[in-house]
Amino acid sequence: MTQWVYRFGNGSADGKAAMRDLLGGKGANLAEMSNLGLPVPPGFTISTDVCRYYYANSKSYPNDLKQQVAASIAGIEKVIGCGFGDAKNPLLVSVRSGAKDSMPGMMDTVLNLGLNDQTVQGLAETSQNPRFAFDSYRRFIQMYSNVVLNIDHHHFEEILEHHKHKNRYNLDTDLNAGDWQQIVEQYKAKVQQTLGKPFPQDPQEQLWNAIEAVFASWMNQRAIVYRQLHNISAEGGTAVNIQAMVFGNRGDDCATGVAFTRNPSTGAKELYGEFLINAQGEDVVAGIRTPQPMSRIAAEASKSKLPSMEEALPEVFEQFMTVATKLETHFRDMQDIEFTVQHRKLWMLQTRNGKRTTAAALKIAINLAEEGLISQEESVQRIAPASLDQLLHPSLDPKAKRDRLTKGLPASPGAASGLIVFDADAAADMAKKGQAVILCRAETSPEDIHGMHAAKGILTSRGGMTSHAAVVARGMGRPCVVGAQEIKIDVTAGTMTINGKVLRATDKITLDGATGEVFFGEVATIEPQLSGDFAKLMEWADRTRTLKVFTNAETPHDARVAKQFGAEGIGLCRTEHMFFHEERILAVRMMIFAREEAQRKAALALLLPMQRDDFAELFRIMGADPVMIRLLDPPLHEFLPPSDVELETVAKACAISVTEARNRAHELHEVNPMLGHRGCRLGITYPEIYTMQVRAIFEAQLKVQAETGKAVVPQIMVPLINGKPEMVLLETMIHDVAAAVRAEHNGAAFEYVIGTMIELPRAALRAGDIAPHADFFSFGTNDLTQTTMGLSRDDAANFLGQYQHKGLIESDPFVTLDIEGVGELLRIATERGRAVKPGLKIGICGEHGGDPASIQFCQDIGMDYVSCSPYRVPIARLAAAQAALKGGKAAAKGKKAA
Repeated sequence: MTQWVYRFGNGSADGKAAMRDLLGGKGANLAEMSNLGLPVPPGFTISTDVCRYYYANSKSYPNDLKQQVAASIAGIEKVIGCGFGDAKNPLLVSVRSGAKDSMPGMMDTVLNLGLNDQTVQGLAETSQNPRFAFDSYRRFIQMYSNVVLNIDHHHFEEILEHHKHKNRYNLDTDLNAGDWQQIVEQYKAKVQQTLGKPFPQDPQEQLWNAIEAVFASWMNQRAIVYRQLHNISAEGGTAVNIQAMVFGNRGDDCATGVAFTRNPSTGAKELYGEFLINAQGEDVVAGIRTPQPMSRIAAEASKSKLPSMEEALPEVFEQFMTVATKLETHFRDMQDIEFTVQHRKLWMLQTRNGKRTTAAALKIAINLAEEGLISQEESVQRIAPASLDQLLHPSLDPKAKRDRLTKGLPASPGAASGLIVFDADAAADMAKKGQAVILCRAETSPEDIHGMHAAKGILTSRGGMTSHAAVVARGMGRPCVVGAQEIKIDVTAGTMTINGKVLRATDKITLDGATGEVFFGEVATIEPQLSGDFAKLMEWADRTRTLKVFTNAETPHDARVAKQFGAEGIGLCRTEHMFFHEERILAVRMMIFAREEAQRKAALALLLPMQRDDFAELFRIMGADPVMIRLLDPPLHEFLPPSDVELETVAKACAISVTEARNRAHELHEVNPMLGHRGCRLGITYPEIYTMQVRAIFEAQLKVQAETGKAVVPQIMVPLINGKPEMVLLETMIHDVAAAVRAEHNGAAFEYVIGTMIELPRAALRAGDIAPHADFFSFGTNDLTQTTMGLSRDDAANFLGQYQHKGLIESDPFVTLDIEGVGELLRIATERGRAVKPGLKIGICGEHGGDPASIQFCQDIGMDYVSCSPYRVPIARLAAAQAALKGGKAAAKGKKAA
């Protein structure tokens, strides 16, 4: 018989931490904590195999699942001494989701399941606490109705708020047993009114409906969006964890909380968390009450007027610290722990590797290595390369003027300015239009995930450091301020009031996620300083990687930025970008409009000194590092004047009529310019263009060599080659220009290398013919993806999202390399090129050069380098190190190919 259910608790478990694929992260860690002898309420996990079966078989279950679940419920009853559905001594359970990868708040949970009109009386009697029993019942009705019956939770919140207002209560804890009994009846009436039938009373019906709701939540919209944002596969499914309830809302010696073993914002080795006395878990993360700090030190730092757990429950706090240390040591990572205290007894409900900011991730990875818990190589592997992007953003300029509005809790660091927006849908819509927005809410919910991702920053008036907004924002790298209690948000009126100042959706604010401050207007920022932990991690990564990391740059600014970020050369200098400067574009247009070679040469003569100066400055900045210069590539129509005024200016400069200029522009028009008169085709039909550029390169080289006394070796890249004949023709032209420059400079010595950009399928297939005439291949994967897949990168975004949603492709092929198609051409070209020239240098310079998944493929097929935009250089360095470790090819940097 297939095992679908895995038990845990009471000091043992069927599973273990390594079984995440089968049990999900939560179930695997509950099993592991049980095996460690920690206090875990007994329960069981329905495996992810059942989820996959459910979706593969018309949302049905295996025949023997109910039998296994019943046996496991009986096992819990035996340990706890209560009966599921027993009116006098009821067992209550929680039903929670648990995928392999943590998806906080994205799927569904039901607590206090098993309560009905009879069992609530039994719970009141056995606990001798009617208030607790009916509080638990109203929580169950609200949660079950929302998750299983699809009745929006705000209906129940309105009932509760109305009751509190009528009775002049401020907090939920002010309500007594009689109040909760009234609320329960009103909640049940709302269900009857909405559905036309009563709230379900059969615990077995409740259980199986909740199980189905959890499986169904795997494909809810917020879970789908979260998986897309975090590149999580939909194939894994979720497990369902069913566990005996323990109660933090059973009295003043009970509590519930969430804590991190290290600070998830900064990475500091300090306990970070919150708890609430006489509460259940959702109270902490929902921000319904102001949470209390865990430690005395944290209470003092936050100037909290509420007692810390260390002060209120000192014995339990000491026990918790022992368990927390044990878990971090065992899992060798910072842990995010959920716990409940029932009558001063500690129960562990969950542990997982905690979500953290990138700055915190760096510090934690470095510190764990220095503490001996992990190796330096494992430290390098702990950081998601793409997350380094969070560190490359500005922070508020300390010298800038500020108009402070209020201060909340600093939930996620970073600075962001934007227009106020109160709705997640509006945030997403405005962001699509290019507007920077700050999502402002009383509190966020999982349904806001798309708006949170679209916003530059997140601000809430309620909630604590472990609230939904805080946890999700840290995972996304969004600046976030929570619990700014002076803010009053009126969504209906579209206003936000702070100490009497009314702000509207047209107003701009700035958040400082590091301090929790909120400012009116936009505050100036400063560039990040990358040192300390970042520098150390990069040092460890550079020792490991074998791929060199170059940058795509053609301006001095970009070259300097890339050099600062650790670029080892320029892998793509797009010379056409140098032509768009205002003082140059006229000369370029004169060259384009010229009908005779002599006219073109006259215009090119104006451009030559400009190009020479450009190249010289790049050579100075990069020193001995390689500079790969791509000769002119785009179609000439890109340089045409877009307006009549500019057309008149060109006509005047060329001494022709506006009509003639317009006719010439029409002649240059192409139906499909990306496959038209561009790349090496320009150099062949108008050789004077490439002659000018090559001459500018060599003259700049000689100039810088004379200045520095050091050799400069430029690498000249010919674009859009189709095969050997084009390459031979242009190789000869380059050598001829070199000979002419040498002759003009009294036989001056200079070296150079010639290579080509492989961006057409035919060139990849004929790589063996091309290689004898090239010193390097640079794969231009942007165009190679277009020409291989028949996609326009400018238009494909209109439908690629649907392709991903339907599972036809895993990712956008312009972001992550299409391994099966484009990747196969890269592999063929590499093998055929090196078969005839073993020392052939091979790299990639499309946008894929900064994509971690694509870099892994580059490592696997034996490339020498990747080249990416300046701000992705650190990402590429780290991804290259991880690729080397994954492939078992790590080597000392000194052994890498030059």
